[in-house]
Amino acid sequence: MLMRLLRGHLRPYRRPLLAVVGLQFVSTTASLYLPSLNADIIDRGIATGDTGYIVRTGGWMLAVTLVQIASSIGAVWFGARTAMAFGRDVRTSVFSRVGTFSAQEMARFGAPSLITRTTNDVQQVQMLVLMACTLLVGAPIMCVGGIIFALREDVGLSWLMLVCVPALLLSIGAIVVRMVPQFRAMQVRIDGVNRVLREQLTGIRVVRAFVRERHELRRFAAANTELTDTSLRAGRLQALIFPTVMLILNVSSVAVLWFGAARVDDGRIQVGALTAFLLYLTLILMSVMMATFMAIMIPRAAVCADRIMEVVGTDSSIVPPATPVGDVPAVGELELRDVELRYPGAAAPVLRGVSFRARPGRTTAIIGSTGAGKSTLLTLVPRLLDVTGGAVVVDGVDVRELAPEALWNRIGLVPQKAFLFSGTVASNLRYGRPEATDDELWAALEVAQARDFVSALPEGLEAPVSQGGTNLSGGQRQRLAIARALVRRPQIYLFDDSFSALDLATDARLRAALRPWTREATVVIVAQRVSTIADADQIVVLEDGRVAGLGTHDELLATCPTYQEIVESQQAMETVS
Repeated sequence: MLMRLLRGHLRPYRRPLLAVVGLQFVSTTASLYLPSLNADIIDRGIATGDTGYIVRTGGWMLAVTLVQIASSIGAVWFGARTAMAFGRDVRTSVFSRVGTFSAQEMARFGAPSLITRTTNDVQQVQMLVLMACTLLVGAPIMCVGGIIFALREDVGLSWLMLVCVPALLLSIGAIVVRMVPQFRAMQVRIDGVNRVLREQLTGIRVVRAFVRERHELRRFAAANTELTDTSLRAGRLQALIFPTVMLILNVSSVAVLWFGAARVDDGRIQVGALTAFLLYLTLILMSVMMATFMAIMIPRAAVCADRIMEVVGTDSSIVPPATPVGDVPAVGELELRDVELRYPGAAAPVLRGVSFRARPGRTTAIIGSTGAGKSTLLTLVPRLLDVTGGAVVVDGVDVRELAPEALWNRIGLVPQKAFLFSGTVASNLRYGRPEATDDELWAALEVAQARDFVSALPEGLEAPVSQGGTNLSGGQRQRLAIARALVRRPQIYLFDDSFSALDLATDARLRAALRPWTREATVVIVAQRVSTIADADQIVVLEDGRVAGLGTHDELLATCPTYQEIVESQQAMETVS
């Protein structure tokens, strides 16, 4: 998966990567040339007392060093730009794919895991690309070049390389193999911390209302401890790498000096050449160390790449039509034909045999007990979920055959949980129709019974709204969400229990103001209160995913036992209160 991810997203950056390789080759070659020049200074300059040769060769070393520095800077510059662009592209791919997910895929992955995959996981792979451009590319060049230059200096000591290099590879490899499971577990632990923290931040009011601060602290401490323990285990293994490298490096240096001294004494090698051989062996081992350092990062990056590709490779269960129908007149007629919905692996369907028709200019209400499938039914209209049986038809076309844009442009959805984006009141209201004028915004606020409180804000339409609308009350958020749908002027309005946070008087005023605004549109309302839907043109009563009754308020009171129970229970509650 890691190679697939790298190939797919690094392909547009082949030229910068070639520049990195070229510059790293020049830089590494210059680094390898310096010990040879240093050996010449020792053997031909210092040994013979030739000051002029020392100065000339030293000047040449300085020029080579400048080339090395310039090449290294260029390689790091191209590598950093490529790595950052790679990270940007991967995050865009993940975000774009998540945007196509249905409610089913969102529930499968979960918001905390998707956030971790888009941020931390991408960052780990991005860091691998950066370190590969700055370290890994030069390591094989350094290793091969170092062997060639070392053999030029003295072939008799080459057997030391056959011992030292494999010893280093085997030692580091044994450590890295044990680190892979720890890195895999670490990403799961990060998901857990993210999940607990997100739940605590989102549900802070519930936590405080039930005085569960200590319990939540223990939950977070448990998740945090698991992450810490896993990180410590990985860290302890990682801490062994540097001492192991230094031990082998120092033992190798001692071995070179020990066996090289005898060859110097025999006159088979000069002091400068021995010094150069020692430097080349050090460079070879350092290149192996750099490669093993990358080997440390590769397992964690591979785990992250698997998680990223799992998201990118997941197709939405909502498949766009191969030949979408887009030229259908936008009337707003909605029909459900024997609809069934069964979640994957579920023993029984959530909805069964649901059929009704909602026409323009009429209000259709859906009511039922908790868990009857009211909100689930509403999600089928904009294709947040697809039916597993029957059909949802808009303007005579199955929504699975209708072009997605044509379907969504017909619909104004007010979700059960009113969500506002960070920005201003105006930016939230214009979310569905950016070209809406201020007068149109105020008109929608008037209908939604939100004009008074927005006018009272010092900035009016430009009043700031925090993420999720947390600086507003529940009723204010709900009214702004209703106004946002009204601004769009769609052909079909879907209100998913959107009046629950309003008092009865405000609810009545809003419904009265809504009638002329939606006179030519189809209105579907999911509600819990009978008073909210009593004047609807038709009411659909759901019970256990089936249609238990269909008709007006008076007709259902006479014919539908389920509706009668709902009305009687609410009247009893009103009497008690």
